Amino acid sequence: MVNIWTSSEDTAENLEITEIRLSDLRESGLLKPGIHWKSSPYGQKKPWNPQALYNIKMCKRLINKLYLEENDNIAA
Repeated sequence: MVNIWTSSEDTAENLEITEIRLSDLRESGLLKPGIHWKSSPYGQKKPWNPQALYNIKMCKRLINKLYLEENDNIAA
């Protein structure tokens, strides 16, 4: 079984966006908890600000959809 959850660094690199942009998408609510991201189950230095793990496949779907919608709005 393959682990679908990856670090923000790996996810951002795979999606060709910055970690800051990835974090912005999560904090704005576009990336949904349990679908696109989850809190890391591993020990944290700051339990009030846990590290997020991301599902690259689901994030890529959303970003592609947002990109297509953005381009449709520009073309209109």
